[in-house]
Amino acid sequence: MPPSHRIYVGTIGEGLWRSTDGGETFRRASDGMFVECHVRALVVHPREPRTLFLGSEQGLFKSTDGADSWHRVESPLNGKQIWSLLLLPSNPDVILAGTCPPALFRSADGGKTWTEPATRFVQECPRIIYNRVTTLLADPADAQTVWCGVEIDALWLSRDAGQTWEPRGQGLSSRDIHSLAIVNGNGNGRGKHLVASTNNDVNLSRDDGQTWQPQKVGDVLPWNYCRALAQQCGRPDVLLMGNGDGPPGSVGAVARSTDGGQTWHTATMPGRSNSTIWNFAVNFADPELVYASSVAGEIYRSTDGGASWSKLAREFGEIRALAWTPE
Repeated sequence: MPPSHRIYVGTIGEGLWRSTDGGETFRRASDGMFVECHVRALVVHPREPRTLFLGSEQGLFKSTDGADSWHRVESPLNGKQIWSLLLLPSNPDVILAGTCPPALFRSADGGKTWTEPATRFVQECPRIIYNRVTTLLADPADAQTVWCGVEIDALWLSRDAGQTWEPRGQGLSSRDIHSLAIVNGNGNGRGKHLVASTNNDVNLSRDDGQTWQPQKVGDVLPWNYCRALAQQCGRPDVLLMGNGDGPPGSVGAVARSTDGGQTWHTATMPGRSNSTIWNFAVNFADPELVYASSVAGEIYRSTDGGASWSKLAREFGEIRALAWTPE
């Protein structure tokens, strides 16, 4: 059994849940918030594991006691639907939040004051009505570089820690961005590259996001719909990807790459999940321990860096956010 840790599960319509016994039991941990809120974004402070930030349709919330209690961070995000959050690892006082309809908000003082960087995101999509900021990612090798993925408006890059933004994305298989990963060169001759998952493929860029090459993962994986991306802590070449037959889909699997997203195979699971794998949770406290969830409420655990998985007994209605921290 992995060392003592906490699992946090953000749901749609059931608020936030927490387990302190490795997923054997869960209790609601939504004190201070609307108990049936829609949790779509959840991040852990990189230096303080009991400090968490959560995004719902009511705005941004913060806990400093491991989700025993929450308070709303008063901001322009009040009443907005938050889809993504980022605390800059090099300076966690810098907070970025992405919303639906798509907009970015930035705080440089831990949430006391906020600005709204000027962006030119496409606001509407005929099929889903509103676009949304689905992912925010800091470059681990450059404290000032941040990436933003928009569904459906491709990729955006900031060189000044989120103050200004410019578009990227030539050659993507789709402008429907779901998740991002950065694989820095580690002496293997491949150099730094970026990985983006979309609704129809995984895409790689070796020129800082200027151009992208689809990888045609549908030829080797069960489906070409790609969702969450995660990297094993300490091993950035080991990538995990949520695969499935659509959003939310009716079946799914975990895909794994050990060469930074160039080749993929299906990880060993106890069976196909009940929908697309939507989230992963990793933590440097134990690089081998990884959690994953399907959008339709199943939770899986791996103790070997995502190579093989077991299913937890507890299921939820719909899961959109997932994290784990050391106890």
